Amino acid sequence: MTSTEPIDGPDAALREALATEHGVVYGYGLVSAYSLPEFNGLVVATIRQHRERRDRTITILTSRAVEAPPAAAGYQLPLPVNSSGDALRLAVRMENDTATAWRAVVEQTRDAADREFAATALGQSAVLAAHWNRALGNWPITRPFPGGED
Repeated sequence: MTSTEPIDGPDAALREALATEHGVVYGYGLVSAYSLPEFNGLVVATIRQHRERRDRTITILTSRAVEAPPAAAGYQLPLPVNSSGDALRLAVRMENDTATAWRAVVEQTRDAADREFAATALGQSAVLAAHWNRALGNWPITRPFPGGED
């Protein structure tokens, strides 16, 4: 049974991060379909990481009797994907979006375990964004403050 109380603060941030992870798992299906075969290993490792993070977030929320938002049937992508380059740009964008979502959890939670989980997710997304930026030949490959503009 889940709570019907309004959700705010850290649990709302976790729900938002979960919704972002759902969209990213969907988006990586397109990255997989459009990227060159040389990126298959990175795509597989990345999808696995996002699925594991999604599943752990669902477990955290349900253990608190907080409804975990389900995945949507489809998602509006932030940019069109018609080539391998587009797919890699989408991957960078999605990693930056997940970094932003997980940074919000880090900033809002007071729970040490949640903070550790979110900080790890933030770091993993920053590393993955760097891998995808490198694949695109972008420079710099990292952002000074992943998940934020400051």
